[in-house]
Amino acid sequence: MNNGFVKVAAATPKIKVGDCGYNGAQICKIIDEVYDNGAQLVVFPELCITGYTCSDLFWQKSMLDMAKTHLQFIAEHCEDKEIVAIVGLPMIYRSKLYNVAAVIYDGEILGLVPKTYIPNYSEFYEARHFTSGKNKDGYVMIGEEEVPFGTEILFNCVNFENFSFAIEICEDLWVPNPPSTSHALAGATVIANLSASDETTGKDIYRTGLVSGQSARTLSAYIYADAGEGESTTDLVFAGHNIIAENGNILSQSKRFENQTIYADIDLDRLAAERAKMTTFIPDEELSYEEVEVELEPIDFEVERVIDNAPFVPSNTNEREKRCEEILSIQTMGLKKRLEHTNCKNAVVGISGGLDSTLALLVTARAFDKLNLDRKGIIAVTMPGFGTTDRTYTNAVSMIEKLGCTFKEVNISEATVLHMNQIEHDINIHDVTYENAQARQRTYLLMDFANEHNGMVIGTGDMSELALGWATYNGDHMSMYGVNAGVPKTLVRHLVKYFSDTCEDKELSDVLNDVLDTPVSPELLPPKDGKIAQKTEDLVGPYELHDFFLYYILRFGYTPTKIYFLAKMAFKGIYNKETILKWLKTFYRRFFSQQFKRSCLPDGPKVGTVAVSPRGDLRMPSDGCVREWMNQLENIE
Repeated sequence: MNNGFVKVAAATPKIKVGDCGYNGAQICKIIDEVYDNGAQLVVFPELCITGYTCSDLFWQKSMLDMAKTHLQFIAEHCEDKEIVAIVGLPMIYRSKLYNVAAVIYDGEILGLVPKTYIPNYSEFYEARHFTSGKNKDGYVMIGEEEVPFGTEILFNCVNFENFSFAIEICEDLWVPNPPSTSHALAGATVIANLSASDETTGKDIYRTGLVSGQSARTLSAYIYADAGEGESTTDLVFAGHNIIAENGNILSQSKRFENQTIYADIDLDRLAAERAKMTTFIPDEELSYEEVEVELEPIDFEVERVIDNAPFVPSNTNEREKRCEEILSIQTMGLKKRLEHTNCKNAVVGISGGLDSTLALLVTARAFDKLNLDRKGIIAVTMPGFGTTDRTYTNAVSMIEKLGCTFKEVNISEATVLHMNQIEHDINIHDVTYENAQARQRTYLLMDFANEHNGMVIGTGDMSELALGWATYNGDHMSMYGVNAGVPKTLVRHLVKYFSDTCEDKELSDVLNDVLDTPVSPELLPPKDGKIAQKTEDLVGPYELHDFFLYYILRFGYTPTKIYFLAKMAFKGIYNKETILKWLKTFYRRFFSQQFKRSCLPDGPKVGTVAVSPRGDLRMPSDGCVREWMNQLENIE
């Protein structure tokens, strides 16, 4: 098993209507191809052994017999192959004709699932030939074997964790309450749909929405295999529109009007994690599904799924800009409400010239504009110290001026030296005491300014820093409202860039762009030759790695082994495996040890699917032990 992934396929063979021998051979050929490509589940279209468009030929016993014969032929062809094939054919059961899906594995037919909803409107006249399989269950003799027959069959792949599949057929998806809803509540993580959906203008968009939406509602992977070229064109055209989705996301989609086989790597762990976390996904204990064990053995394959190395940041420019505007609006409205509630007309923000404080100031300005408050009520405070460089200081001052805020400056050096003397700390020893004393000095100044001006201290720290504990306890860790608390560091940069790109003030835009080019630093150590001497990512690691780790740890609860596996794929050619492992260990160590800081966070708005608020998404003990997680990492070769 490849860390919870299984490769699946949806295939459209080019058939000949009514020629079961030809169609069976084409199906076998595709089974060989997908198996060679590492897929272990392949879904074919509805009635693919005969063709969907046989019409009254479905009443011909010769064709029905040939369909069953070639079903057995396909089953024999699959012997000794670790692959499940699901094919469609017409089948007589208790004197009535059914449109069924047959599940094949290792030379055996494991089950027959009939179509539940039989369309008989517009261009569809299936009720002329087929009977609904609803409430029908029993067994069908195929050769010398009794095969279970019914709509409520769950196929459990017992050698895979979290891999159970069930089946619905074409129209079943288009009804108000698709059978796949019950399938998922009965335990199916993967839904197969054998379909013959003809093409009319715009139908592909609707079809894609149905597949995506149902996979999202059922928290499942959905494999949709559609009939294509080869079907009769007497009245209709079929385009082979194959789709594979996972929890609302389209993983793969074929080009229409070409018979194609598409593949996708399904993340079974992800589906299981979503279901476990979502308290409203409640398995239905009253469902009485027949469970069929599938002895499918996992095979090694190269996972080809694209793993985004920036899961918090959309790669598409339009989507990214939309996301940035949305997040800025969430931050703005959160602060607006807090200012309104407290009847606060002033806000205090510490401005360093770095990314986080820049974003906090921009959000505060937007909130004041929403409230029709004068931006002079924003008390923007620069507090240069031992590590402040001319570049960050100049950017801070310029930004405050361009935004029209009230400028305050307090140099903390003298007060910090006095404090060091009071606690008998050598000012020449640049350790954690030296650094944190400066951060706390700044915070108490901001708090006192807030009292002086009857204002509110706006927090600047971001979610990535909170995850790593990269904040001084009761220093920059504390505020009265933390507008950046739900924003990861990799996204902070894009939010500032978006503001820069969309603001009308060219001079302000130039300042923001220079802030974007400045290395991330707390500037607590003296500069070297006038330049920043302390770069955060040299100390705690690249934020793009840490945000990746944070996303998969909190969003899906993945194991360290799986996160390492995904990170190697996502950052291939960017970081080597030793670097990834080093910083993953750092992340786990700091994430567990620094929870006490997150346990007493100020209020702040959640903006995405991951957050670290102790009142919301992350209710974690401050003394949780990291040993088991670190042991997994130590055992990685």
